[in-house]
Amino acid sequence: MPKLSGSLEKMSATLSEPVSYGLRIGDATVELNPLIGQSLKISYEGKIICLGCAKATKKSYNQGYCFMCFKRLARCDMCILKPEQCHYHLGTCREPEWGNTHCMIDHYVYLANTSGLKVGLTRHSQIPTRWIDQGATQAMPIIKTQSRRIAGLIEVAIGQHMKDKTDWRALLKSAPTPLTLADIKIEALDKVAENLSQIREKFGEDAFSVLEDPETNLSYPVAAYPEKVTSVGLDKLPTIEGTLTGIKGQYLYFGNKVFNVRKHSAYHVSLEY
Repeated sequence: MPKLSGSLEKMSATLSEPVSYGLRIGDATVELNPLIGQSLKISYEGKIICLGCAKATKKSYNQGYCFMCFKRLARCDMCILKPEQCHYHLGTCREPEWGNTHCMIDHYVYLANTSGLKVGLTRHSQIPTRWIDQGATQAMPIIKTQSRRIAGLIEVAIGQHMKDKTDWRALLKSAPTPLTLADIKIEALDKVAENLSQIREKFGEDAFSVLEDPETNLSYPVAAYPEKVTSVGLDKLPTIEGTLTGIKGQYLYFGNKVFNVRKHSAYHVSLEY
């Protein structure tokens, strides 16, 4: 049985039919789709290597950072979770250079079908990765913006009429009912027409543009959806072992038990398969 050891990273994913996944440990990547139906063992080796400073930390903050980096880095600031609160324009960004390359660039507001209809946003370079990470079965970019803050303001406006979060349990128990995103887009834009007009007045005519992009459909390598799911983690269960029965979003299925790989970024583990 092959064995690898190193820091765990969020899974790589390629848009295909179904999505193709790779488990990244240290410098190695293990292709996961061919391993469905086979035994997999992930063992925590007792240390977390911070994604920011590469120092050992006893506790992971914000999916892989030590406490000092969590407090210091812009990528760990609250405005990453709530982009409408971006304070770059106030001169208070923790890392202005990082903000330039990650926030003051084109972003997309999109509609997706994950555990149901939701609105979201992402950097232009993260399509379709963001959709895959969220386990979307359908997705469609609807608006392109000049910055993360503008995308956040539009997301909040549309979020008054639909969800902006995914129910992870519902996501992992079944595939959602198909939606007609093109029609939903028209309705959503109509409902926030006044909000969009106000944003143009504040940020200029070039602040955003409405897109006519087609819908993207995605499927995942899941042998069978369980009726119930239980989340397992390395903090309470240092060894996770069983038959790999599926992959969706950033989750591995071991029957009705699911393991969130991204949540365990920077955990030093060994993998046997």
